[in-house]
Amino acid sequence: MRKQNAEFLTAFTSEANKDLKNTDSFGFVELDQFACYVVADGIDDKIDAIAAKLAVDTVISTFTEAPSMSKRRLSACLKSANNALLHAKSKMKLKVSITVIVTDYIKLRYGQAGNTRLRLYRSGFLKEQSKDTSLSADMVQMHKIEVDKLEQHEERNNLYCYLGQKEGFYPFISKKIKLSNSDVIALYTRGIWEYVDEGELKDAFADATTEPQETVDAIEDLLLSKQPENLEKYTFVTIFVNKVYIDPNKKRKIKKIIMMLIPILTVVITLSIILYVRYDKKRKNIEEMNEKYLSTIEYIQSDNYVRASEEVDKAIELAEKVKDKKMKKELENYKKLIESVIAADEKLDEKKYDQAQQAYQKASNRSRYADNLGKEYIEEGLEVTADYLSVYDLISLGDTLALNLQYEKAEEKYLEAKALAGKIYFDEGRNSAIAALEKLYENQKKDIEEKDKQVQEEAAEQTAGASIVAQGDSAFAAQDYDSAKVYYTTAWKKYVELGDEIQKEAVNTKLQAANKKIEEQKEKEKEAQEYLLEAQECIEQKDFLMAKKYYLFAKDIYASLKNDDKVDEIGRKMELLDLEKEREELLEESSKNMETSTEEETTTEEEKEETESSIEESTSENLPEMGEGEEESGVLSQPIEKETKGMEGIELGEVS
Repeated sequence: MRKQNAEFLTAFTSEANKDLKNTDSFGFVELDQFACYVVADGIDDKIDAIAAKLAVDTVISTFTEAPSMSKRRLSACLKSANNALLHAKSKMKLKVSITVIVTDYIKLRYGQAGNTRLRLYRSGFLKEQSKDTSLSADMVQMHKIEVDKLEQHEERNNLYCYLGQKEGFYPFISKKIKLSNSDVIALYTRGIWEYVDEGELKDAFADATTEPQETVDAIEDLLLSKQPENLEKYTFVTIFVNKVYIDPNKKRKIKKIIMMLIPILTVVITLSIILYVRYDKKRKNIEEMNEKYLSTIEYIQSDNYVRASEEVDKAIELAEKVKDKKMKKELENYKKLIESVIAADEKLDEKKYDQAQQAYQKASNRSRYADNLGKEYIEEGLEVTADYLSVYDLISLGDTLALNLQYEKAEEKYLEAKALAGKIYFDEGRNSAIAALEKLYENQKKDIEEKDKQVQEEAAEQTAGASIVAQGDSAFAAQDYDSAKVYYTTAWKKYVELGDEIQKEAVNTKLQAANKKIEEQKEKEKEAQEYLLEAQECIEQKDFLMAKKYYLFAKDIYASLKNDDKVDEIGRKMELLDLEKEREELLEESSKNMETSTEEETTTEEEKEETESSIEESTSENLPEMGEGEEESGVLSQPIEKETKGMEGIELGEVS
């Protein structure tokens, strides 16, 4: 009834990117009483359109089962789509940005999760627009960045609400918006708004006719005219509301409803005021919490951990007030990171370098649970403490050599410590090295021949341990962490035998650092192996382009690990892959040629048989009958043989 007495016209375009992949999807359904329009943008381009299409189909299916414009129903449609993505049979996690419009041909309501966008134009002016559920959009609202910088901001795709979330999925649901005749609705994905700004869209709709396809074509021409270097897939939809449904009994119904609702409205208004006050307070607390959250991140990024500590404490307090458990947990991870870095800085200022190194290592571990914030600052702290400890290790090695009466070698170590301390502007370490040298020169003048054998042996062991530690440090600096681990383990065992608790703990700290680096290398190697397996699967499926891509990913990882053998191996595999691709193309071409040749041979054979038959008939008429024992004379025909040459296949080896 409503649909028949209203006029909603829809037109859209959806195109793939330069790689001929389109992870966008659009769909709509117009029922008698309600209509639903859905646009979705697959966030991960590695996945085909399965995610976006699954989301669109799920929303439309859920809506069709019980059409409604209620917030609860629209939220249920979005949550159904979210669950569908979570339970989809896919090797990779499906993630989608989505915008859904529902209408009763009189009003509309929309729901959103992600950075697909909606615009409602009335008489050429913007009436309603959606807001991205992204970090950059929140920064615009808090006046952290300008509006015109949003389309190219680095955090524009950092979404805190999208389809595919396991926890904390809270999509935005708008209020009802009354429609008017000649309203124009636009739905579009990231591939449009990154290149076409709001002003250009406004101009296009200001010049719009009554035909939506003309407007769609105009926007697409505008996008293509800019000739973007890396054209992304894009989808653009226009819905022209040429006529809104008008209920003939509307006034009478409204009057009756008002009379019935007056007493209820009095109570509702009172409760609404109370709830609004509470809501407004909570909203302000949430806004302040988000502001403190962003401030915490900014202070960490600027290495101001004291101010970051103040901001995170306030943010945690606000998160407790609004009962945001997820935000509180994330902020507590930030707080642990901040406390670890501050503790490490304090130990460094106190010149407790062993403890400072341990504290920085602890901060590095906590950084993994805090979005890897402060990684560069922590790595710098670890390098500084390692250099300081190296100075003291060299002095300690020199002391050990001096105790062992190896004065020349001790002098070398003291001079190395002095040079290193001067290089890193470590005055305390330089002074210690100079003092050690002066003491060495004094001890050279003394008679040390009376030292017993036990002291000499112990000094030799200390020298060996310190030398091994120095070798471990050299291997660690050269990123040979396995060798460093062997050296540190050997040194640790020596210090255990000697009962030297200080050196044992110092070496243990170095050993832990080496183990951590080894684990990181193993993780990278595991990732590289996974890429190689993916490449092999693609080869089996004859998808040589994707196979080559995975080979490149694996090659890059092995290059970062300085594993030249693996890099060369993958290079050879890529060469074989190119040969296999060429072989497949040649085989295909050869197959086509063979089919053509077979058809020609068949035609030739038929013609030859007809000729031979004609010759035999002619010969039988003109020749006399042959007697018994006479040789048969006739025309001998020699068939023409065609040699078909196949191509030998080139097999790619299995992934090692």
